[in-house]
Amino acid sequence: MCFHSKQSKSAQELKQRFKANFKDEHLYQPSIYNGFQYPKTPIITNKQPNEIQLFNWGLIPFWAKDDSIKKNTLNARIETINEKPSFRNSVNNRCLVLADGFYEWQWLDEKGKQKQKYELTLPDNELFAFAGLYSEWVDKSTGEIINSYTILTTEANELMSKIHNTKKRMPVILSADNEKNWLHGHDLTMQNEKLKATEI
Repeated sequence: MCFHSKQSKSAQELKQRFKANFKDEHLYQPSIYNGFQYPKTPIITNKQPNEIQLFNWGLIPFWAKDDSIKKNTLNARIETINEKPSFRNSVNNRCLVLADGFYEWQWLDEKGKQKQKYELTLPDNELFAFAGLYSEWVDKSTGEIINSYTILTTEANELMSKIHNTKKRMPVILSADNEKNWLHGHDLTMQNEKLKATEI
């Protein structure tokens, strides 16, 4: 799965790589993100493909009574998004989740008491995008509009099967050529981006 990611690039680097303006740029700070803190991170939606926005990690479907569901919607299995109530209303709300790394822990024993942390990046630490879905939710108690997203996951490739050796999943990492296809609603041709794993 993917619960910890990294965005270490500047706003200017994000704008250049994704050829987009940055809404609320003054609120952006490069960071390592813990999904369970539901941080605001940079994404690009299919409705506004020329704008980088800051959305909360942890998708809240429009019908949710409160935001507690977000702890279970940091990730979505790409194989079941059309079936799961949390995601099926958002399958056409596609987004790019901008990152330059993520983190996973390899179990060194059967119960996971000993673990080795890995940082996963592209070979030159270049920017990339996870495939994501997003949602708009209105907090009925305050009237506040919360924009949130989930990161799609798929079956682990050879490298990630060795690292994420319990559930053997990994986030869907889009090639640069496939980013627009994803936003435009095309089916994904799964690629194995050449990840570099570093013990940390």
